[in-house]
Amino acid sequence: MKKNWFVEIVAFLIAALFIYTGIMKFREHDVFRFAIGNTPVLKPISSVLAWGLPALELVIAVLLLVPALRRKGLYAAFGLMIAFTVYIAANLIFASKLPCNCGGVLQQMTWPQHLVFNIVVTAAAGLALVWEKQATNKVAI
Repeated sequence: MKKNWFVEIVAFLIAALFIYTGIMKFREHDVFRFAIGNTPVLKPISSVLAWGLPALELVIAVLLLVPALRRKGLYAAFGLMIAFTVYIAANLIFASKLPCNCGGVLQQMTWPQHLVFNIVVTAAAGLALVWEKQATNKVAI
């Protein structure tokens, strides 16, 4: 039962995070697109990412909030958080100048703080996914 509460809380918190960051990226679209464009590897696809990434965050948030779709949402959130975390780690290792692509209050974090934050969120999403699968498998038995 405690695991079920953990899954619910993590799904809700990640959904809230994705709603917040998705909306902020849409509200500050030009700034977000410019920041993505300053990342050499993302520059060729910056226009697509500037619209697609916040839209994806909002879609994942909906998946996380609908109980019947939660597992898909956890998979998607886990995958997206891994991508964000790898992106930040690669920038910390290889980039001389780090553009901020974050939305809203997350812009206040340093890059190392953001990396730790992403690792924690990714781990929570992964753990919630494992526990959600275990709970579903027990019900099916």
